[in-house]
Amino acid sequence: HYETAGVLAGTWNRTPQPDFPQWKNSAATVASQANIIQIAVADPAAVQSVLEAILTSLDNTKIVVQSSTIDPESADKFRTQVLATGARYLECPFTGSKPAAEAKQTVFYQGGDEALIAELDPVLSLISAHRIRIGDHRQACALKLAMNLNVSAQMQGFSEALTLCRRAGIGNEVFQNAIERNTTYSGLLQLKWPQVRDEDYAPFFSIKHMHKDMRLAEGMPEVGDLQLLALVRERLATAEANGLGDEDFAALFKLLK
Repeated sequence: HYETAGVLAGTWNRTPQPDFPQWKNSAATVASQANIIQIAVADPAAVQSVLEAILTSLDNTKIVVQSSTIDPESADKFRTQVLATGARYLECPFTGSKPAAEAKQTVFYQGGDEALIAELDPVLSLISAHRIRIGDHRQACALKLAMNLNVSAQMQGFSEALTLCRRAGIGNEVFQNAIERNTTYSGLLQLKWPQVRDEDYAPFFSIKHMHKDMRLAEGMPEVGDLQLLALVRERLATAEANGLGDEDFAALFKLLK
């Protein structure tokens, strides 16, 4: 979408993707040619590696938009590193599958300076349906992890409900007829029920990435006695240990078969 709008200065990926639009051979090259650098990688360690590659290219003309799913403590660290160069920093994780991104239905959770958020809105609106202003950078991270906890827990509950029905001899058609008329039916179940029904676990969001997010959430000091988080994290760990890490997190259902 950035390319279509004519605002894309360059792209880079840790795994080379020379067919990407405006592909560059290094993150530093992208950072030197762009005024806004948006980072979307797998985890805090990956964000750190990107920052180490681009920090010398940053100055007071640059803005770093950090869109990876990370924990609040990592956001503190990354923000400090970026601000030390004179550049500005916005914590801006997002939610939405690959099809949602292609349809510009991504939702950003923005934490940081209100003036910076307003300045970036014309750019981020090119690739998203909604941009929710949260508060500070730590809160943006916390909200994204909380949303992923919610969808993981829903997926585990759905998997157990379906398993209970199947063990009771209730077929897919009856189950679908019931769940679609239940108050718990959601956009998530609309997406995941066909995957489970058809046993097609091509990843929209993988087990390994959801497991990573639940580990990050579990490490937050605010967690306290959130027992469902611990349970979901354990189930995701079991799924990954059983070779399901690259499958969609709907494959949690396979642990119950």
